[in-house]
Amino acid sequence: MHITSYPSTSDGTAPKAQNTAYVWMIALIAAMGGLLFGYDWVVIGGARQFYEAYFQLTSAQLIGWANSCALVGCFAGSLLAGYAGERFGRRRVLFLSAVLFAVSSGLTGWSYSFSAFVFWRIVGGIAIGLSSNISPLYIAEISPASVRGRLVSLNQFAIVVGILLAQIANWQIARPIPEHIAALDFLHTWNAQYGWRWMFCAVVAPAIVFTVSSLFIPESPRWLLSKGKDDAASEVLTRVGGHFYAVAEVANIRKTLLIEAQSQASWKDLWLPGIRRVLLIGVTLAVLQQWTGINILFNYAAEVYRSAGYGENDILLNIVITGAINLIFTIIAMLIVDRVGRRPMMLFGCLGIGVSHLLSGLAYRANWHGSAVLLLTLGAIACYALTLAPVTWVLIAEIFPNRVRSQAVSVSVSALWVASFILTYTFPAIDKALGSSGTFLGYGAICMLGALFVYAYVPETKGRTLEEIEARVLFPGR
Repeated sequence: MHITSYPSTSDGTAPKAQNTAYVWMIALIAAMGGLLFGYDWVVIGGARQFYEAYFQLTSAQLIGWANSCALVGCFAGSLLAGYAGERFGRRRVLFLSAVLFAVSSGLTGWSYSFSAFVFWRIVGGIAIGLSSNISPLYIAEISPASVRGRLVSLNQFAIVVGILLAQIANWQIARPIPEHIAALDFLHTWNAQYGWRWMFCAVVAPAIVFTVSSLFIPESPRWLLSKGKDDAASEVLTRVGGHFYAVAEVANIRKTLLIEAQSQASWKDLWLPGIRRVLLIGVTLAVLQQWTGINILFNYAAEVYRSAGYGENDILLNIVITGAINLIFTIIAMLIVDRVGRRPMMLFGCLGIGVSHLLSGLAYRANWHGSAVLLLTLGAIACYALTLAPVTWVLIAEIFPNRVRSQAVSVSVSALWVASFILTYTFPAIDKALGSSGTFLGYGAICMLGALFVYAYVPETKGRTLEEIEARVLFPGR
């Protein structure tokens, strides 16, 4: 299809999408990858005390490896996603991640050796790495600019729904445990023998739903156009926004592709001066999201609340409360991300989380245990869910030039998983060396430095098309 011009409205703007219900349905299906990601990522927080007893893990190194081994798969999946997303298309990679989620979850739950457990956790991590890259990328590429922030935030919404589902499943599956139970008796409880298995297996059913649903979503129109499949791209965009919207979007995307057609995208292009600067911003945002320390409150919640004086049975309920707060503030974030803007939300998040962590560190030092620590950790989670959690993914999906977007997102998300691995693996040793007070004070200091970085380097992208972001925000002189 040859397009030389596109219509505009009376005020000179491009036509708006008409069928937003259709694109919301597509985005919801794609975001199921986030739901499975959230469940698979957090289920370990409630199951770990039981599988650690079953596999008789006692050293800090083995405990850290059991909790962080999936991140090795996340890193591998993130690297693979860049190539696979360009070579095979976004939809096929989503399908592959769905299959891996279903298989790995079931076989992790029914592992009878620690090596098998680690292997299938790594396979599940590959599924997380693929979906964490492709789900927000796909949603961003198929979404109209006016609702893109909310639609990409659906991925984070699905993640926190998955987190809450995992926490509720852990709470409901686990059976009450007597306080001060002997280690040998604990090993023979139902929780240690079977409960943790069902915690992992519970996600198989939604993984199958995602597998089937992913067969019915369209391919990304931007990917189709980059492969010369203009008619297919136009058909998808017509279903999204109507004929005039499709004509305008195809022309807009093709204009960008023609500008970049002189050279093919490659990994070395990421180091070109203008792109390199944006890549460093994306990588730093990804690392910052993890090093705020919030995932410690999910993966090591039992240790955090146990050190605050809570009993074993209260800990699982506290974990569910953190998931509920996470969900509530993620919904609020989805409602305001396209109104408030990305930059103010990131600044507020870094400062809010930082203050919460610093006060938590002081609370531990002053022996303000119990409800004080719970309220402060809930405050940190609320700030994170409202800001860094969804907005980081939005920015990573938006800020890169079309030509290298897939590779740049892959590098950024890979950096996120490396940072997450370092955070998760080192927490037991850091907590032992510095204590809870010193650990939280350290995370608080990182958040404050993150606020300075956002203020100095992160651009505002609210309301702009992906092509406008590239032309006006990142490369204004081009």
